[in-house]
Amino acid sequence: MTVSRSICLGFLVAILVGAGLLLLPISTASGDWNNPVIALFTATSAVCVTGHVVVDTGSYFSPIGQVFILTLIQLGGLGYMVSTTFLLLLLGRKFGLRDKIALQQALDRSKLQGSNQVVKSIIATILVFELTGIILLFGVFSQQYATPLALWYAVFHSVSAWNNAGFSLFPDSLSSYQFSWMVNLTISGLVIIGGIGYEAIFEVYLWLRDRLTRKQTRTLFSLNFRVVTSTTVMLLTLGTIAFYLTESHNPATLRSLSWNQQLISAWFQSMTTRTAGFNTIDIGRMTNAGLFLTIAFMYVGGSPGGTGGGVKTTTIRVLSSCTKAILRGKESVTMYERQIPVSLILKAVGVVVGSITTIVSATTLMSIADPGVEFINILFEVVSAYATVGLSTGITAALSVSSKLILAATMYMGRVGVLLLMAALLGDPRPSTVRYPEESLLVG
Repeated sequence: MTVSRSICLGFLVAILVGAGLLLLPISTASGDWNNPVIALFTATSAVCVTGHVVVDTGSYFSPIGQVFILTLIQLGGLGYMVSTTFLLLLLGRKFGLRDKIALQQALDRSKLQGSNQVVKSIIATILVFELTGIILLFGVFSQQYATPLALWYAVFHSVSAWNNAGFSLFPDSLSSYQFSWMVNLTISGLVIIGGIGYEAIFEVYLWLRDRLTRKQTRTLFSLNFRVVTSTTVMLLTLGTIAFYLTESHNPATLRSLSWNQQLISAWFQSMTTRTAGFNTIDIGRMTNAGLFLTIAFMYVGGSPGGTGGGVKTTTIRVLSSCTKAILRGKESVTMYERQIPVSLILKAVGVVVGSITTIVSATTLMSIADPGVEFINILFEVVSAYATVGLSTGITAALSVSSKLILAATMYMGRVGVLLLMAALLGDPRPSTVRYPEESLLVG
């Protein structure tokens, strides 16, 4: 079996197993057998770390069901190959070449060396940040709830935030904590760092370690780090400004708030579109301009190697640099004084074309299945599912069974990636030595 098929089947098996667990009577608060569509949709959303829900997670599912969902979120955030590799390491099994190649493809790494150490570092990073989030959130939740419940809320939301899942045990997501700086900053920090990619996190750690030990072994950050961090900062800043401008005059969202409250709400909205899925305002009551901006930011998503979805920040930067090069009459694409390989440009084009094809197809099918739903709401739902964000205008639960299954399939394709899924179906691409003569044609 090829590497791409192993990864795709691994996610599919996790979804089916999760759906089976959520189908059991012990998983529901009522003690009855769960609806198969609800179980499958929720399991898909959890494994794909999306956050789309058709029922209220906190009241519909029992504590055991919530544990199942949290486990699926953690498994989905880690990814099939990282989770499998970690289990192999715990069992003391040797790490073969095929496992290293699979892990390299799953994490989008450029090299095979140090795979064991990478997995250990990922697990350690997760523990550090999730435990920090638990401590900070517990301090807030413990003021309102009994210690056991406050601790569970802190654990659930910390894990959900780090994995960019967007699942919440509160019926209004985090709207009740719209003005809590601690909750806003903690959730934002977990989402941003979790979505920025492990490679970037490791580079910062190594840079700090060298600084503290006064070593001069690392003086420059990689191109990936520069692109990821600069793009993330730019998108968060532009998003905050854009949401403030589009929603500050909307009485249903920001208009009735003070300037400071408007700013923190606009910031949180900008952050959550990076595939987080939490919300502190009513998404369904946003202006069309605000919804369309959210769709655009959701489509970009997080960064490679992180827990976020979307087409990724690096993809957008590569294509924008291509446009810049064309406008300047250049025949090569450069970023930070580094030339971008043609193969990487072709991959970025393939990701965008594949993602647009998926979104258009899913939106068309859902428009046919639910003709009474507004187009902007369907498009919002589909992009949110593909980018594994989980934000919704509130139509998810009312959608037909067909539309829910389409959304579930879209979440799956968004999580594994269109190119990886196509490679699994058609077989891994093989380089060709055949070269054809060039001929120009008209474009644009």
